[in-house]
Order: sequence, then structure tokens, then C-alpha cells
Amino acid sequence: MNESRKEFMREAIRLSIESVQKGGGPFGAVIVKDGKIIAGSANSVTIDNDPTAHAEVNAIRKASKILKTFDLSGCEIYTSCEPCPMCFGAIYWAHIDAIYYGNTKQDAKAIGFDDAFIYQELETPKNKRKIKAIPFLRDEAIISFELWDKNENRTDY
Repeated sequence: MNESRKEFMREAIRLSIESVQKGGGPFGAVIVKDGKIIAGSANSVTIDNDPTAHAEVNAIRKASKILKTFDLSGCEIYTSCEPCPMCFGAIYWAHIDAIYYGNTKQDAKAIGFDDAFIYQELETPKNKRKIKAIPFLRDEAIISFELWDKNENRTDY
């Protein structure tokens, strides 16, 4: 493995260790473009009282601001742990080219971070999921979709 990649991963790992020392979760991530770290962050769920403040999401938010784009094509993410379903989705929405990770989801499960239930819920019929999902006022909600579909000046993403 290329030495630069090792350094990028070591930075993600450093951020994860620093996070634990500061009272945060044991996760860190960096976004790399053209061989340089653009942004890095740790998990700040408990620090910020934000359940979406995972290291990968925080790093994506920072990189997007720095690069002034929501499209992170041409970037790679180095994360101290295999991404959870939310982060995995965010990485795909950001169009990141590659994911490098240290710990596995089995390693995370061993210390209490088990996301298997989310994957199971996605495979469960909607009417049997633990959190109810109830269609409501679709006839009113569809208006924004119709406007979007007809908007010739929209920015697709």
C-alpha cells in the first residue's frame, strides 16, 4: 500500500484516538483530493448532541465547504472504521471515489456499535418495522417534486 495512503489512514486513526480522549466517539475520518488532506474530523455525536455527527459526515461537510461543492468526485475518504449505513449513504451521495477503512463493522459491534439492526430494518416490510413510516399528505407534498421536475434552472445532484 502506498505510503501516502498509510499517512492518510493514520491521520483518521489519530483523530479517532483524540476524539476518545476528548470524550467523543472512537471514530475519525479524512477526505483526500489530489494527494492532499482537504478535511478531517472525528465523531462528535455526544459532544454536539447530534446523532448525525459521525466522523465521515462531519468530514464530508467540512470538505464540501472548503471545496465549495456538494460533489466530491475525485476525492477519497479514509475512515478509522467501516462506515455505518448513514455514513455509507452520505459517501455515495457525495460521489466520493473510494473508501479506505481501518476497523471493521464486526470490530465496532464488539465494543457496542452494532448497526446490523439498521440493515435488518431496511429488509423488513414497512408495516413491520420498529419505527412506523406513514404516508401523509402526498397530494400536497408532490407539488415541490412537480416544480423541481419542470425547473430548467435546477442543479441536479
